[in-house]
Amino acid sequence: MGIYGILLSSFDPLQEVSSKTLFVLRLGLLQIPFTNHMLIVTLTALLLMLLIPLSIRRDVRIPCGFHSLIETICVFLREDVARPFLKDYTDRYIGVLWSLFFFILGLNLMGLVPLDKFVWLATHIEHNNIVGAPTSNIWITGALAAFAFILFHLAGIRKKGLGRYLATLSPKVPWPLMPFMFIMELLSSFVRLFSLAIRLFANILAGHILLGVLLGFIVMFKTFMVAGASIVATTLMSLLEIFVAFLQAYIFTFLTTIFIGFAISDDH
Repeated sequence: MGIYGILLSSFDPLQEVSSKTLFVLRLGLLQIPFTNHMLIVTLTALLLMLLIPLSIRRDVRIPCGFHSLIETICVFLREDVARPFLKDYTDRYIGVLWSLFFFILGLNLMGLVPLDKFVWLATHIEHNNIVGAPTSNIWITGALAAFAFILFHLAGIRKKGLGRYLATLSPKVPWPLMPFMFIMELLSSFVRLFSLAIRLFANILAGHILLGVLLGFIVMFKTFMVAGASIVATTLMSLLEIFVAFLQAYIFTFLTTIFIGFAISDDH
């Protein structure tokens, strides 16, 4: 096989994004594995609930620093993303759209933080598995997409009522085509669900695999030239991944806004 074959066989770029069980919660006969991704989701939610209220709690005329960043993002999402589609219903749904954006952004960014290394520095416990990108897990992106799916359908039902919402689910076509178009529109709504989940999952997973491969070159070749090139490439890719983290959170929120707009529109 050769030395490079041995190294390649032992190198797994998926190691940093795979789900690992930290412990098992036992509730009677029910056993629930608590994974590294579940831990990071919990930490992200707690950090958001702590940092965002602290950053905006002061009533200042001219915000600065982190407060200014949060306010700029919120105003952009409300005025340039939500209002063109939701119009008079913007204020009703902007809170959940803000929460969705910051939560996905937090998950994406936390996936770039080497938490296991910080834990190792504090406790000297190796292979603690407290690392990973939650949004590289299809179950987590699927849950986020399912939330968005339920949200825009409930928005339409709340606006029109269940009967009228189902009646306007398909466009106006000659009555012989109505059953066919209704089924097609129903299927398209599920396509939206899968597209939201897979788009976020695939983009985050691909970025982390590439970072893992670039860092793996250091282990495989063990030369200063390759190590230097790998570190530079990894640094540049990490900066790109930060941009992708914002971009994917924006795209998810933008598409959810569009779907809500379609659901509450009187023409749909």
